[in-house]
Amino acid sequence: MRTTIAIAVVLMLVVAGCSQAPGTGTTTGTADAGGSVVEPPDPPSDRLGWEAGYWYNETVAVTPDDGLNATELNATVSRSMARVERIRRLEFETRVPVEIVTREEFRRNRSSRSMTQTRRTFDNAKYEALFMIDESTDSVGVQSSNSGSSIGGFYSPGKDSIVVVADAGNASAPRLDELTLAHELVHAVQDQRFGLGDLNQSTRELHNAKDGLIEGDANYVQHRYSKRCRAAWNGTCQTPGGGSGAGGGLANIGPYLIKYQPYSDGPPFVRSVRNRSGWAGVNDVYANPPASTEQVIHPEKYGEDAPAEFRVRDRTSEGWSRLKPEGRPNYGSVGEAGIFAMFMYPYYDSQGRTQIIPAERFFNRKQGSNQLRSFDPLNYNSTYSAGWDGDKLAVYASESAGANETGYVWKTVWDSRKDAREFAGGYRQLLRYNNATEVDGRANTWRIRGNGFADAFYVQQRGDTVVVVNAPTVAALSNVRAGAAPTN
Repeated sequence: MRTTIAIAVVLMLVVAGCSQAPGTGTTTGTADAGGSVVEPPDPPSDRLGWEAGYWYNETVAVTPDDGLNATELNATVSRSMARVERIRRLEFETRVPVEIVTREEFRRNRSSRSMTQTRRTFDNAKYEALFMIDESTDSVGVQSSNSGSSIGGFYSPGKDSIVVVADAGNASAPRLDELTLAHELVHAVQDQRFGLGDLNQSTRELHNAKDGLIEGDANYVQHRYSKRCRAAWNGTCQTPGGGSGAGGGLANIGPYLIKYQPYSDGPPFVRSVRNRSGWAGVNDVYANPPASTEQVIHPEKYGEDAPAEFRVRDRTSEGWSRLKPEGRPNYGSVGEAGIFAMFMYPYYDSQGRTQIIPAERFFNRKQGSNQLRSFDPLNYNSTYSAGWDGDKLAVYASESAGANETGYVWKTVWDSRKDAREFAGGYRQLLRYNNATEVDGRANTWRIRGNGFADAFYVQQRGDTVVVVNAPTVAALSNVRAGAAPTN
């Protein structure tokens, strides 16, 4: 069950949205003979572009520099709802409560969340498998810290309400970023009209796949909203000076790279549908959302290339057993987006010295400029990750192996033998980057010593399938999966 739909303030990679000078601006209504502005009359009944007494192009009487009081917030939300309706061509069914909190308050609330130990262990193994967070670091804590720095707001389907996280202003009167508000209002109208709570987002891959539509739609509307702020709405949008601020650096950019993919690839996916079939066509996609991040990264594959169906069979011995997180599948999946991010991560980890994927292929820059595009800033497509047809990560634990030790079997399936071979070649580069060396006398077996990823690895390609087996020692590989690390 989806609990929150969040917008990430883009850090270190792109600048999201466009800043506008704070202020109330001017109306686009007509003027009377004396030159005074005359607001358009209220309609006899609710309609697109009008909400709770405010048209999308009306001036609202607020002074945003000192934060918004309840009356000012009500007026701003009403007009922003009308503006979202005007762009998205969807009518809100009910009003959406909006609360503004400071980033400090948001961080405190995030840090108080709890999770079972099985879930934590499983999550740790997932990011360890991607060579992003080693086994001595709490991956859940890392992601919570990332969220505390990067999230600009969220919509809660369970509460039907929005929280906007403010970086500017003071605790008693935090200042509102209207572009963030607009983004979250799109989520509210999505939920009201299409229902978001029942979408299957039980793995990171499924979460990102559905967000390709959900966040893609919201980011695309936000992009169009921002352009109208500068032009048609004549600077009337409220944004704190400097725009959406960052709440400090990320704890680890690896998980952020994975989670950001729908925000970059989703808007062009939605735009491609709208250009072909209008907003009605986008509405239709909610009945059949993307099945994979592959379908969002490569929009031509939407509806044409369903992920492969397969299982990871348990072939353990010597006390190793599979972890089964409560309320979740007994496997993880990161999809094409996660695999791409795995290969991209060394660029950031090494501060640009190592590039398994060339950075210039990742960054979509404005023509003739070093600046990234505000729309579709990043390219999650590479030789090593394209051709993905499915991946499942099974995590195993053994009391005899040590309290913090886990193993895993990561099975990936590809569209062709060539795609599988390219992935396996990239994975071997990743092993070498992490100081792995081949083990003499053991086929396809590698060992890492002396860092946080110190473990043994077995990498096997057969046709269109690649299986990676991980264990604390070379001897334990065959206990995690029978047949791994055979002698030459």
